[in-house]
Amino acid sequence: MVKKISWTLGGIILAAVLFVGGFLLYVSLTDYKPAPTEKITITDNQEKILQQGEPFTLTTFNIGYAGLDRNEDFFMDGGTASRASSNEQVQANLKGITSFLSGSPSDFYFIQEIDIKSSRSYNINELDELKGALRQGYSFSYADNYKVPWVPVPLFHPMGHTHGGMVTISGFKSTGVTRYSLPGKENWPQQLFDLDRDFIENRIPVNNGKELVLVNLHLSAFDKGGSIRKQQLQFLGNYMKKESDKGNYLIIGGDWNHALPGTDPSAFKATQGWPDWLQSFPEGFKPEGFQWAVDKNTASVRTVDVAYREGVNFRAVIDGFLVSPNVEIVKVEGHDLKHEHSDHNPVTAEFLLK
Repeated sequence: MVKKISWTLGGIILAAVLFVGGFLLYVSLTDYKPAPTEKITITDNQEKILQQGEPFTLTTFNIGYAGLDRNEDFFMDGGTASRASSNEQVQANLKGITSFLSGSPSDFYFIQEIDIKSSRSYNINELDELKGALRQGYSFSYADNYKVPWVPVPLFHPMGHTHGGMVTISGFKSTGVTRYSLPGKENWPQQLFDLDRDFIENRIPVNNGKELVLVNLHLSAFDKGGSIRKQQLQFLGNYMKKESDKGNYLIIGGDWNHALPGTDPSAFKATQGWPDWLQSFPEGFKPEGFQWAVDKNTASVRTVDVAYREGVNFRAVIDGFLVSPNVEIVKVEGHDLKHEHSDHNPVTAEFLLK
């Protein structure tokens, strides 16, 4: 009898080992491995040319895959949920997000965390929804940064399959769009289930013969000690120097996953303390003459270890823009949407090319 039980337990353990090993092999073989740079297709490219000296607006918005509304938490930040609460809630969040975007028109949009077909957002193609709301007068440049056949955590309610990324939306002509892979990887096998971080570069011709280079980014968040973020910022700094040396106009923006310079999270009432994942922006990064365009008075992100409650969640400004010396910042406005449909709030800036 004891021998029979031992054989049964051994068989179960062997089956489990073979299953886990086979799963990791499958994910390794199908792992999304983007090239260092990849050209991106521009959908509905516009003909309008940007004019030097005329103001234009740019809005950045991490939409949290339309699944991180004010009633949600997230397991990576200490909560329990890995998916939106329901298909209906994703649709409601998308409706609120697209309503804001169409009701507060900008010349350009940087959108992060938009899903194409993911379990966490009930396989809704959010990019198609966005195109339907903003199609007239805009081009769309989408790049993947999260493609995993199955994310197995949390164990009893896994995130499932993921396919999502970022999109830059432009009301002006683009001469080219490129996806740049950002450096830094977690150890295997965790790296198999993480985002492949990147930024999207749009090259916008200006009537004076120069180019406006737009960079839509989403830096790492949960890298222990911020080591990966340091690599990404070093890569970005080298890229910025190269472009600014050409005399081009440069605007870098999106979700930096750092408390941005000139902002102070203590300005926002909260009972929670500073979260482990958030770091202050490193001193000395900003190239000479570059300027930050941020709204220090409006929080752009909340913690998602618990659902949102005014005065409870820790909040900070991690979304904004960094611009080259030849770009004038006219004004910057964070939109306090009370995290109704995303854990982030959008930020709009008005610029003028000198």
